[in-house]
Amino acid sequence: MKNTVTYSGIIAGTMTWGSWGRQYSQGEMASLINRCLEMGITTFDHADIYGGYTTEADFGKAFSESGVDRQNVQFISKCGIQMPSEARPLGVKHYEYGTDYIIHSAVTSLQHLKTEYLDLLLLHRPSPLMHPEEVAAAFSALRDSGKVRAFGVSNFTPSQISLIGSAVPVEAHQFECSLTAETPLWDGTLDDCIVHGRTAMAWSPLGTYFREANEQNTRIADCLKPLCEKYQATETQLLLAWLLRHPAAIHPVVGTTKPERLQESMDSMNLDLELQDWFLMLEASQGSEVP
Repeated sequence: MKNTVTYSGIIAGTMTWGSWGRQYSQGEMASLINRCLEMGITTFDHADIYGGYTTEADFGKAFSESGVDRQNVQFISKCGIQMPSEARPLGVKHYEYGTDYIIHSAVTSLQHLKTEYLDLLLLHRPSPLMHPEEVAAAFSALRDSGKVRAFGVSNFTPSQISLIGSAVPVEAHQFECSLTAETPLWDGTLDDCIVHGRTAMAWSPLGTYFREANEQNTRIADCLKPLCEKYQATETQLLLAWLLRHPAAIHPVVGTTKPERLQESMDSMNLDLELQDWFLMLEASQGSEVP
């Protein structure tokens, strides 16, 4: 089932907006929300666990202050991870995908985000105990009540998506994908998105390039240097353009909280990466030419 919700080409990931990162004040968050809209970023990616179950509520207060019309933005959230924290003193980290819990989690996110509906709700990570009929019952109840407009999964394998899809349409998939984590190109993940019309979203779209010093990233750096000059672009823009070139129409979920970096990411959408340059970058990542 094709996802009918429209998302911005670059999605703002909110994981580090609160206590897990920048610890922005309500006013700073409100300002950043408005800056995002000025750039054309209208989609905000959340999860109930971010900030130890605190960031959605912080964002919701900031959104109310921002003055932004709810109809002009899209809210994504994820549920299912039960993480021991101050808010939830659990004995062990686990996953919960019973019907009642999914509904409860979605309603709690709505309350925290101060909104009447989510544009997209994702199952955050697969559980070996999840049952498609229980998930389907929750999704149907949330859709029928107008609380959630579209449903999907995150970090699932194609077979796990098929399991859930046997009972309910899976309209989107968010997964790790980048030049340094290109497994979705080969394991059927992106093929599945194209075949079934699922919206593809990539978290950590820059991969390890700016975080780790290793042989792979040294090869990529050597490859990017002439391409930066050729395209008059930054390394970040080329890495994102590499993802955007894929026919699955991937939406990168960008985790930076800096307006200038967000604008840099948006500008990557204007790059038209040539076919051979795409493969040059892939070759640099893999350390060998394609078979």
